[in-house]
Amino acid sequence: MPATVLVLVETINDYLPILEQQGFHLILAPTPAERSAAISRHGAQIDAVLTRGPLGLYADEINALPALKIICVIGAGYEHVDLQAAADRGITVTNGAGVNASSVADHAMAMLLALVRDIPRCDAAVRRGEWPKVMRPSLAGKRLGILGLGAVGMAIAKRASNGFDMTISYHNRQNRKDVPYDFCSTPTELARDCDFLVVATPGGIGTRHLINRQVLDALGANGFLVNIARASVVATADLISALEQRRIAGAALDVFDAEPRVPDALKSLANVILTPHVAGLSPEATQGTVELVGRNLVAFFSGEPVLTPINLPSGLSIAVL
Repeated sequence: MPATVLVLVETINDYLPILEQQGFHLILAPTPAERSAAISRHGAQIDAVLTRGPLGLYADEINALPALKIICVIGAGYEHVDLQAAADRGITVTNGAGVNASSVADHAMAMLLALVRDIPRCDAAVRRGEWPKVMRPSLAGKRLGILGLGAVGMAIAKRASNGFDMTISYHNRQNRKDVPYDFCSTPTELARDCDFLVVATPGGIGTRHLINRQVLDALGANGFLVNIARASVVATADLISALEQRRIAGAALDVFDAEPRVPDALKSLANVILTPHVAGLSPEATQGTVELVGRNLVAFFSGEPVLTPINLPSGLSIAVL
């Protein structure tokens, strides 16, 4: 009998035949109402759940799925998946770290360029029949700080260094000996040493509000912030205050605390660029992500180790059939 997969993700429908061709039975539940109904109606037969970090899978939902054996998270982040509840049940959890790194890095650089060169306001002015001569900084030769030097951070660093001759520094959980970039021991030190600061670290308790007033003040009045990671990494109230008071020059944000709701204060600011959490979305990234999910599911239900396991709490090992 084929394994049944509950699909909570709303942006991958065109690529779901990849999983169906591998023999998996899919139940689609992309809205909160459909999710609740699917768990209530089909909970006893659901073997796997496909979700993403902001959508998560909560303890009460895990407890309502007695047949659940594996949770596959699209993308690197898994901040709203209850890992302890999964560990208590011996449920395997995987993610898609690195698969969409190119797409996210492209978006980060696009946002940085648009922000620093003030492209949206120039475009709006021309459409109004105006012809402003705006003097804006160049990216060439500037200092780029990257918070989180994983797959996405590395892809951003490569583009910035090779494409724009930028000097790269970073803050990471560990000082990486395999990169030619400068390590900063704290986010504040990183902000102080850069012109542009890009947030590329996972979300979760360990990174919550790493970017706060102290860091923003270190970035300074001529500094720009780009966040294509998770909103929880940045203290939103501190950011809004810094933007309103021009203690930093501007910010470009793809992620928000209560998506899809965006604070009105951010919408009203002229020195902010906003996009609707789309950095990781591209046909190439989405196909690659679903293919990785398929490989993880096939491996798991064949009794083989999964490709991209997430370490569970309390030192529990990832179980396989």
